[in-house]
Amino acid sequence: MKKIMSFLIVLGLLVSCNDKRQKIDIVKGTDASYKIPVHAWMGHKKDASDEELQAHFKDLKEKGVDGLMYNGGHDPATYARAGKIAKAEGLEFNTWVPTMVQGKNKKLKPEWYAINRNGESAYDKPAYVSHYTFLCPSKEGTYNFLSELYGSIADVPEVDGIHLDYIRYPDVILARGLWDKYGLTMNVEHPQFDYCYCDDCTSGFKAKTGIDIKSVDDAPSVEEWKQYRYDLITSIVNRLADVVHAKGKKINAAVFPGPHSVAKKLVRQEWDKWNLDAIYPMNYNDFYLEDTKWIGEVTKEAVTSVDSKKPIFSGLFICPNPEKKASQADPENHGLVPEELEDAVRESMVNGAAGICLFTPGRMTDKDWEILAEIIHNDYTKN
Repeated sequence: MKKIMSFLIVLGLLVSCNDKRQKIDIVKGTDASYKIPVHAWMGHKKDASDEELQAHFKDLKEKGVDGLMYNGGHDPATYARAGKIAKAEGLEFNTWVPTMVQGKNKKLKPEWYAINRNGESAYDKPAYVSHYTFLCPSKEGTYNFLSELYGSIADVPEVDGIHLDYIRYPDVILARGLWDKYGLTMNVEHPQFDYCYCDDCTSGFKAKTGIDIKSVDDAPSVEEWKQYRYDLITSIVNRLADVVHAKGKKINAAVFPGPHSVAKKLVRQEWDKWNLDAIYPMNYNDFYLEDTKWIGEVTKEAVTSVDSKKPIFSGLFICPNPEKKASQADPENHGLVPEELEDAVRESMVNGAAGICLFTPGRMTDKDWEILAEIIHNDYTKN
């Protein structure tokens, strides 16, 4: 009897201590039953064996990653293979496939590519970099190509969702942190970066508004012309959403921050009007010469813009070599250093994000993973 009583007393003390520990954790905003949803953009390694993919996916899952935005090209078989392995490891599997940016393809006609205000085609004279071969969203051929592409990938059973990227026009104004890289001052919309002025776009706009945009001295100042192009992108997104939803799959997209503060002004994305299941703003603060506080500000703007009706995943740009960041001239080599990671996550979550998305797990250092593991169960909304 004494042994039983002693056991019950010890058990009671353990339960009491555990209750106190849980209460302390809750006060701190930490709860082992809660986890910040973590997604990640990553590319497919063509020569990786199934065993290598399985080991990599298992490692990501153990480090706290819940879902992938997986870039594997246009072949549905690639996604079937990688998706099967990812799903077996408990990962959500979304296929990350660029939309308006398409390389030379026999299925695409040269006249389907966007034309800038100088009359130059993105097909043979792309802006900024050689891969900026943007399609024109007004072309039915563009929609048909993308509809077939995304429909075939959505048919893959292992695919949970389609993740759109480059669903926009070329940057009519670059993020401030990129001006020096390209030797540009972009406080106005320069004609070589202003798209699309093809006959279909300009005639469609004239038919709708009566305005001949090619005869206007200051075309960028015409608000109706801006809205017309926002609407062209919105239309093609929503048509593609119908295709993917008809397959019983989700559709989401990587977008510029905002939409009003950045996305509309820089790349003509009015994404709060898109029929998506989730939105992934690329809150890459270094590109805008901003700190982690800014991540919170644009996250709040994003959540507010959709009336909290759609999940917003805050995209975080990770610095691959933190110790060399200060000496790197190219912003592409910048990003969040480990000491900034918790602040970036906190700012995202406190301001309403449903989770975060890492660009990319390959850029994460051991220190980054250690910090992520420490904060993964922090419910910052309780702070």
